[in-house]
Amino acid sequence: MLLYLTLGSNDLERSGRFYDGCLSALGFIRRVTEKDEIGYGAPSDVRCRFWLVSPYDGRAASFGNGSMVTLNAASRSDVEAFYAAALANGGSDEGAPGLRPFHAHFYACYVRDPDGNKLSAVCERPE
Repeated sequence: MLLYLTLGSNDLERSGRFYDGCLSALGFIRRVTEKDEIGYGAPSDVRCRFWLVSPYDGRAASFGNGSMVTLNAASRSDVEAFYAAALANGGSDEGAPGLRPFHAHFYACYVRDPDGNKLSAVCERPE
């Protein structure tokens, strides 16, 4: 359904360090580094699917109350690696990796990036 996702950042260098760690845990690589944007994608993809940008209007980036980006993880260990990378790179805990009550195999973690955006990594495969 989605072609790509864009999040604003007030410090692209800091956000780049955060997302380099988190997204590599899920198999994504940094594909683009420009003055006002950083793009990530799968090694086999021709386009970036996840972008960090300095807001185009020049105002401060802000996060939405009730907004969250949820990323698919191939395994529970990938969820754990994402969570560890988030905390090691300036993120904050919003819920440690574990099973959630949404269904029997919903294994997730929740973090906030350095700009306050809420993220989740989820594996729905039985293990």
